Amino acid sequence: MCCASGPSWTARPAGRWRPSCATWTWPRSTASSAAPAETAAGRRRRGWTRAWSRCRGTCWAAPPATAGWCRAGRAAVGAGGGGARRGAEPARRAPRVSALPGLAEIAGSRVAVLLLAGGQGTRLGVPYPKGMCDVGLPSRKTLFHLQAQRLRRLQQLAEEQHGTPCHIPWYIMTSGRTMESTKEFFQKHRYFGLKKENVIFFQQGMLPALGFDGKILLEEKGKIAMAPDGNGGLYRALGSHGIMDDMERRGVQSVHVYCVDNILVKVADPRFIGFCLEKGADCGAKVVEKTNPTEPVGVVCRVDGVYQVVEYSEISLATAQKRGPDGRLLFNAGNIANHYFTTAFLKDVVNTYEPQLQHHVAEKKIPHVDITTGQLIQPEKPNGIKMEKFVFDIFQFSKKFVVYEVLREDEFSPLKNADSQNGKDNPTTARHALMSLHHCWVLNAGGHFVDENGTRIPAIPRVTNGRSAASPADVNDNLKDANDLPIQCEISPLVSYGGEGLETYVKDREFRTPLIIDEDGIHELVKNGM
Repeated sequence: MCCASGPSWTARPAGRWRPSCATWTWPRSTASSAAPAETAAGRRRRGWTRAWSRCRGTCWAAPPATAGWCRAGRAAVGAGGGGARRGAEPARRAPRVSALPGLAEIAGSRVAVLLLAGGQGTRLGVPYPKGMCDVGLPSRKTLFHLQAQRLRRLQQLAEEQHGTPCHIPWYIMTSGRTMESTKEFFQKHRYFGLKKENVIFFQQGMLPALGFDGKILLEEKGKIAMAPDGNGGLYRALGSHGIMDDMERRGVQSVHVYCVDNILVKVADPRFIGFCLEKGADCGAKVVEKTNPTEPVGVVCRVDGVYQVVEYSEISLATAQKRGPDGRLLFNAGNIANHYFTTAFLKDVVNTYEPQLQHHVAEKKIPHVDITTGQLIQPEKPNGIKMEKFVFDIFQFSKKFVVYEVLREDEFSPLKNADSQNGKDNPTTARHALMSLHHCWVLNAGGHFVDENGTRIPAIPRVTNGRSAASPADVNDNLKDANDLPIQCEISPLVSYGGEGLETYVKDREFRTPLIIDEDGIHELVKNGM
């Protein structure tokens, strides 16, 4: 065991293995962590069994009341069975996790998405909610617009697969400061083509902001400075606004919860939902591998026998820097605020567990009125605290918790800062991340890009985190162009949710950039412009 400030930490939550398609299953009597840091020989000595599958990722599966772990590669996941006995022979060949079970749930209108959209764009330098931000894509679509169109495309795919109309209710939790502007934005854009009755807004709670001396701050004379109660305020809001009753009335059984600021988010991801359903999970989390010890994301791990997310601010530097035998970070399962819950589990949380959740203290810059002079103070550094609950605080109550790791380049590019700040997590990085992903989709569908001279840019295996994302068996499915500059390429979510269906548009064709593919067809740069 290693020690952080406070609780005792048991084993690392993740370990990446060179054989990219190995699946390990837990012995019946072993449940020390989601994926302990051990050598292959050590796993075998402890009774782990090994199964191979022709997949692009590694899946970790655990017996009931423990955690399941799945490493997802590009567009595919390896899945293994759990509960192998000690000393068992190699398990049967593990099947790939399919999108079909998830699509079946969606086709049955049993899946809802819940968007955490209470944050303002203050750090982005804009006076409106983050979801209304335009990061400079050729289409000028906002985050709300992209997510709405992904929902529409997913509904279409489910209907085509099963032949029955369906809908995915979209629950949007705002804060007191963002509710009206968010609702007005959706009304202005006619709910981006979704049915109004399937877009449900509700508001999280607010708590007073405190100074470091423990006194309540004033926003203005006679008005207390209030702050949202954190994304973990979701659970009280679900009960107080009748959202759980609405879900029950609609027949919803699975809920995908995510934060608004991730431009790559796969809303209601059928593979993620299918994996959670296959494992019988009541709670699941998507993660990405942390890039460095100080990256500002929490990690999924086990603390004092309980699975939870520990925020980066609550981990000592010494613990964050620990590495395993393979040289990778020991605590490397970065939380990206992307979760699966069953409605039965959420109902238990709302009715039973929510009062047990503890508040977290967040030091913030809080504008306030100086009570002696009456002047408004805009602090340049943190001057007080806000009390928050976190959405992942309920992991500890799960009876079957699973983790699903995805490639950062495919699914995580948060928008948190203005372009003028530190060069990370800003509109430019978000825009480049989306266009880079769409560029890969075109290559994987058989398209090619050419330079200004008409020379084809050679395609090479894509490299992620310093290593190739493609094994020899699937090298053609993980391509990028041999060009360090981002290719300007945007594909409408109404055309493709996750890279599917593009062959009819691009196969064996050559394109110059910028390239836009939308429901009206293909648009590319020509000599005289677009």
